Amino acid sequence: MPTLILSPRYTEDGQLLWKAALDAGWHIHRLSSWQIGPEARSIVDPVLYVEAMFAPTFAEELGVVLSEPSLDWLPKLPFRFRLRDIQLMTLGEAHRLEKDAFVKPPNDKSFAAKVYSPGGLPEDFPESMPVLVAEPVTWENEFRCFFLDQKLVTYSVYARWGELQDQEGYQHSPEEETELHTFLAEILSDSNVSFPNAAVLDVGKIQGKGWAVVEQNAAWGAGLYGADPALVLQVIRKATQQG
Repeated sequence: MPTLILSPRYTEDGQLLWKAALDAGWHIHRLSSWQIGPEARSIVDPVLYVEAMFAPTFAEELGVVLSEPSLDWLPKLPFRFRLRDIQLMTLGEAHRLEKDAFVKPPNDKSFAAKVYSPGGLPEDFPESMPVLVAEPVTWENEFRCFFLDQKLVTYSVYARWGELQDQEGYQHSPEEETELHTFLAEILSDSNVSFPNAAVLDVGKIQGKGWAVVEQNAAWGAGLYGADPALVLQVIRKATQQG
């Protein structure tokens, strides 16, 4: 039986997955500190749901491999699926940009992902740190989509015009649902697009351009944003593989 391993930090998403794991008959182990203790090391079938900052260390100590997108996955995505210029570069190179750009760490939240003006990027990180640099755009809506074995299992609209939709209950229209499924079908049918067996894809509609991929996320740390916790749990399980 799998054991869901949660970090010491209590979050709404962690609690939702805790309940889903209980309902599924799983074992649950919440870490008491930011270190893997002897009890956790003895778990036979661990499934991690933790913060990106600690995930690599936890995975190594537990002897598991966590599925996550490559640093250059988004820049290498065919342009018709991203509809904006995106480059992978070092933070040092980004510091030398002479125009506004959307900048983010590829797979963690080391600093805020947002549009930075020249000279506005954080200074207290290594110049060699990889970052994604994108043309600024305005998103009309943004959906979080959980995939298991290249099949969409649950999704929700998490933002409109940059505003989180938690107070609105993550509601979307039938028209948006149709457009979403049409766009995702195009992505899944393209042999030039690669997905891990457990994937979280954020997509949405760019003002004046159309539907595009926002980014791909690692399932073991992705927020639920109203998606079905029981189905998300199955995706997370696939994202943790024995080493």
